[in-house]
Amino acid sequence: MKNNKRAASSENNKNSSRRSFLKTLGLAGTAAAAAPAALAETPVAIPQYLNLVRSHSSTAANDKVRIALIGTGGMGIGDMQTALMVDGIEMVAACDLYDGRLRRAKELWGDQLPVTKDYREILERKDLDAVINATTDHWHEKISSDAMRKGKHVYCEKPMVQKVEDGHALIKVSKETGKVFQVGSQFASSLLIAKARELMKAGDIGELVFAEAIYDRHSAMGAWQYSIPPDASPQTVDWDTYLGSAPKRPWDPLRFFRWRNYQDYGTGIAGDLYVHLLTSLHCITGSKGPNRVYSTGGTRYWKDGRDVPDIQLSIYDYGKTAEHPEFNLTTRSNFVDGGGGNYLVRIVGTEGDLSLGFDSLTVHRNKFPKAPGMSIDNFPKDQKELYIAEYNKLYPQVPELVGPKEFKYSFPKEYKGDRYEHFVNFFNSVRTGTPNIEDATFGLRACGPTQCGNMSYFQKRAVSWDPINMKILPAV
Repeated sequence: MKNNKRAASSENNKNSSRRSFLKTLGLAGTAAAAAPAALAETPVAIPQYLNLVRSHSSTAANDKVRIALIGTGGMGIGDMQTALMVDGIEMVAACDLYDGRLRRAKELWGDQLPVTKDYREILERKDLDAVINATTDHWHEKISSDAMRKGKHVYCEKPMVQKVEDGHALIKVSKETGKVFQVGSQFASSLLIAKARELMKAGDIGELVFAEAIYDRHSAMGAWQYSIPPDASPQTVDWDTYLGSAPKRPWDPLRFFRWRNYQDYGTGIAGDLYVHLLTSLHCITGSKGPNRVYSTGGTRYWKDGRDVPDIQLSIYDYGKTAEHPEFNLTTRSNFVDGGGGNYLVRIVGTEGDLSLGFDSLTVHRNKFPKAPGMSIDNFPKDQKELYIAEYNKLYPQVPELVGPKEFKYSFPKEYKGDRYEHFVNFFNSVRTGTPNIEDATFGLRACGPTQCGNMSYFQKRAVSWDPINMKILPAV
């Protein structure tokens, strides 16, 4: 982010602003003369971002946006509760295929709330501006496209689509209708992601070398063993509608309530978790995506009938672009071993690295030596002296790194979370018509490579991806 105050600031003002910035961000260590460029010269970036978000929310508070929820499971409820935290948002209806969730919607948002099992009834409402699509992956494209064609804006949970061709359909519909379509991978709106992007752009860790990302789960719930209600039956669940484009099967509560375990309805580890990691990386680096993906793994612990792995490791090859040099990304997700779950995107450069956790950003600075070093103890004295003299000409000594080698950033106290900020951005786009932060094209560039990863896992081969045209390339 640009610092509009940079040119006009005196040195004293810079130092004062920097101290204020460090206090706001909870930065560990002391700022020194050799602090990274983005830290030293753009000290108000995140406070400016917060002010921008607040202005979006407050100036449009009287411009009410009426929304409905389609899919009132755990993610849907969380999304709606967060959306209602934003000023000027009103809920008008809810839809789900299980009776119990419709009853729960009324418990949460009032007995007067209209509910239905048919999402098409929701889309016919004249008092509706936007919908949250929190259904299973295999319903994302159909419901989102139908909603936009009916004049509704869409906030769609990630992954944007189950199949790449569905992503192109959504891009087409969003362009034709002019409706706001935003993918719900909330890290795209994170202040820490914005800060990491700023640091990368300023060159604070040098030139990009490689990246690694980890998103582990260490509980039954984290491994998608969602609770099944006692009254689950064909009488309380509209099973036939649920199947939609998936193969026809007899009633199976596991496939309805634990749908992420099955390829027919979900996208496995890659679609559920790696989409977040790729979203974060693409936001930080400006990348449009990898050129090739290779995945491996297996089902090692959760032998519960699922047909997707519970451990998946992937390698993504990124080609050289105007935004970044050639680099590689490795991802890992593990539902098996004990310990606490973690989330990590770590980006390594020639002069340091930055790593993102759920609520912190850490930057390590490390000037790597260009000189090869000397192994000359076995040289005779005269050769040693000649070698050292020539070496010192070729590799002048570089001054030691001055100032702190580690910086830690954390959210300001007033920060309401990435999901809240993501909804603020969505509703701002709805109200003003400005481009949103994670549109259908961005969404496909994040989830398309994860489909390549799943193909690679099942077909046991590397899969090539065209990040510009967003297409899976044929095997050669």
